[in-house]
Amino acid sequence: MGYLRNHLATVVTACFAVFLSGMYFYMPAALNQLLLVSVIVTWFLVAICYLAQKSADYVGKHGEHGHVEHADIEKKKLDSIASISMQELDRFRASFTRELNELKDEVKLKDDEINRMRHQIANLETLVQIEGLKAELANLKAIAAKKR
Repeated sequence: MGYLRNHLATVVTACFAVFLSGMYFYMPAALNQLLLVSVIVTWFLVAICYLAQKSADYVGKHGEHGHVEHADIEKKKLDSIASISMQELDRFRASFTRELNELKDEVKLKDDEINRMRHQIANLETLVQIEGLKAELANLKAIAAKKR
């Protein structure tokens, strides 16, 4: 909690309202109406400050209750994580390293397969070009035979 259980604004405003209320009786009659309005406004501000702080206290007590439990749960999790031994860390590191190496091998196999497929595509393109040249040669032979 803060100063005066977080009601410092209420206390300061109340002190000012008490001061203005006392000044109402000591000031000249020409200022009575002005002081009356000032006193009413400051006491209204005292009430608003008090209610606002009570509302904030209520929300803080009931609204953040789940948050406090959540923070305690997170702290317990962190404590349990911190209690992991070095042997367990080494075991986890070894298993992760093994999995990483397996993934690297799979990627390498996939890359090799992709390169092999690219090579086959290039060979097929060459075969298609050869077949196209054979067909063109056959057409030229047919045209030459017709001219004879």
